[in-house]
Amino acid sequence: MAGHGQTVMIQKQMVHPSPTLNTVIMVEETLKNMPGSVMKVSDLKRALPKKVNHNALMVILEYLDISNKIYIGVKGITWLGEPNKRLQRAIDTGFEL
Repeated sequence: MAGHGQTVMIQKQMVHPSPTLNTVIMVEETLKNMPGSVMKVSDLKRALPKKVNHNALMVILEYLDISNKIYIGVKGITWLGEPNKRLQRAIDTGFEL
């Protein structure tokens, strides 16, 4: 136990934000309805109806990527969660993600 005049160092834990289900659904819906076949993270942030913490958004995107609902490529994010006519059109025309 630290005595008087001694400094006690407390290690801070890095706690990742846990987004709510409503936030996850909001991000999914925004990606499903995006106007193009690829969207940058910055464009996604602007397209969301409510502001989302950047770290929480990264957690959501990681979850969607792991669950194969999205693909994150060099040019941005594309929705894969269900048959996507825009994605198929991009594949047919040879659009590089």
